[in-house]
Amino acid sequence: MFEELTVSLDKALALRDQGALLVDTRTPAEFAEGSIPGAVNVPIFSDAERAEVGTLYKCQGRQAARRLGVRLVSPKIPELIEQVEAAWGAAGRVPIVVFCWRGGMRSKALTSFLQLAGLPARQLIGGHKAFRAQVRDFFERGEWGRLLVLRGLTGVGKTRQLLELAAEGYPVLDLEGLAGHRGSAFGGLGLAPQPSQKQFESLLWDALRKIPPEGYALAEGESRHIGRLILPLKVYEALQKETSLWVEASLDYRARVILEDYPARDALRAAFIPPIKALRQRLGGDVVERFLGLLAAGEWEALARELMLRYYDPLYSHTQPERRIVIAIDEPEGPARLRQAIAELLARPPA
Repeated sequence: MFEELTVSLDKALALRDQGALLVDTRTPAEFAEGSIPGAVNVPIFSDAERAEVGTLYKCQGRQAARRLGVRLVSPKIPELIEQVEAAWGAAGRVPIVVFCWRGGMRSKALTSFLQLAGLPARQLIGGHKAFRAQVRDFFERGEWGRLLVLRGLTGVGKTRQLLELAAEGYPVLDLEGLAGHRGSAFGGLGLAPQPSQKQFESLLWDALRKIPPEGYALAEGESRHIGRLILPLKVYEALQKETSLWVEASLDYRARVILEDYPARDALRAAFIPPIKALRQRLGGDVVERFLGLLAAGEWEALARELMLRYYDPLYSHTQPERRIVIAIDEPEGPARLRQAIAELLARPPA
């Protein structure tokens, strides 16, 4: 006899937080566009099979499409169960939550197969569509804690400061890590492709929901665009509210940081050419040709300095916030001063 097959979104997310295995039955293309963070993809149909079923549904109706679906899925049932069982065993034999787009036949079918095989599977009511609605509502409400923001010119090491603070136990929201981009013209070089906009929002939801309304997190100041991704409006607005932690450093220090951030720069030499050429309209042909010459000669430190002096500093110098605490991070007491400034901001009422 079957146990209860379904679970609400709130219950499913609570189970997820406790370590449950989430199984996304949608196609690889749907999964790549975005899923619940941490879910594994066990597709009922391939991309081509889903298109075939959809075409038949339009031409001949629901019953014909369902019969085709059964014919396509039936030979795969043992393999589908084995895939889930392998992930389930690796996860520590936890509860299993199965979902598709709307909580329809795909997730219902796999949930039934898994229960017949003796696995503790439940179908998510509303599917991924319900999850996406909750993510959108979360960003509309904006009910997370304070965001204390590190800002500063390119190369001052904001990201490394945040990583050091995180290692010490400070709560940190790593926006560039979630976006898979360093947030500059060269920010994607040497990194994996950025996630989709939907997946970025899901990852950001997962990070922000861990900041209670009375809590806080440290973040790096960003424009609304991080590479090709866009911050939800209320997240961007939250980054503007508080007094900024303005990090400063000498040009020598900043050049060293930039070179350390691109350790594989020689292997990426060709990848630097398009973003440099894209600066031609802003900086003019002569400046861009100088950049390309330094690149070809492997004069990395000189190139870093020139980019900061001619491009980054003029671009960002006008964005210095009026309300800021200045920290000279390259001085011996710089890191301690940063931590002191964080304590000072936390002692103030929220903005």
